[in-house]
Amino acid sequence: MEIGLVGLGKMGANMRERLRAKGHTVVGYDTNPEVSDADTLADMVGQLSAPRAVWVMVPAGDITRSVIDELSGLLGEGDVVIDGGNSRWTDDVTSGKILGEHGIGFIDCGVSGGVWGRTNGYALMCGGRAEDVVKVQPVFDALKPEGEFGFVHAGKVGAGHFSKMVHNGIEYGLMQAYAEGYELLEATDIVDNVTDVFQSWREGTVIRSWLLDLLVAALEQDTGLASIKGYADDSGEGRWTVEAAIDNAVPMPAIAAALFARFASRQDDSPAMKAIAAMRNQFGGHAVHPDATAVRPDTEAP
Repeated sequence: MEIGLVGLGKMGANMRERLRAKGHTVVGYDTNPEVSDADTLADMVGQLSAPRAVWVMVPAGDITRSVIDELSGLLGEGDVVIDGGNSRWTDDVTSGKILGEHGIGFIDCGVSGGVWGRTNGYALMCGGRAEDVVKVQPVFDALKPEGEFGFVHAGKVGAGHFSKMVHNGIEYGLMQAYAEGYELLEATDIVDNVTDVFQSWREGTVIRSWLLDLLVAALEQDTGLASIKGYADDSGEGRWTVEAAIDNAVPMPAIAAALFARFASRQDDSPAMKAIAAMRNQFGGHAVHPDATAVRPDTEAP
């Protein structure tokens, strides 16, 4: 089938190639003319036959909202828009309403697979009306991994991105557990080769996973991860997961702790740990480690 694809970054460009390899016609649009198949969004829509389908793969927030708004004026009755970015599920309700006023169907689709998706396929979690999902099912079938699993129609509009949000929250917790285990193994002189230990866990253990495979690959490329700074960003979905847990009174200690650990990674010298060290010194006389770079109050900076 034909489909328009808005956003040809790392994910979008690979999705375009996977779809074309599966025999689909893809007209891609990107603000970078070197990778775009169309000059404008209107030009992209004009190259598609009705009923038209457009997949939006741009950053969540204002950019996605702007594209949805423009598409609402370019598409018409019976067309379908799929938001495959990392939009917050609450934004999907608004997008669906805007497009619905023009008779345009809307599907929100959480996508997982990263840079490996072009070869391995993408896990897809979508939300929307069943009749809209059916219209673009051939595209979902082409993008998903081979085999029985990898695609789900999770429910109404918003269900796809909500499911992907929870998926990413779980991912936070899994990565944090692997990371803490790695640090403990490295902190002792008991284990001779930490990379080999992680390698051995890839078969026969209950903690084997693709994330474990990727960690082993990173350790093999850079023993001790010496070239990487211990700083981890968060894309927002971990925060949204914890917020949703609070809203629904669902205890989520592991995922919340993993999120806060990322915040801690951004501190060169944790103010909270300074306060703890000071209190331990005050109540128990426990030693503190002075900061050699600090300027004492009774001295002037050089």
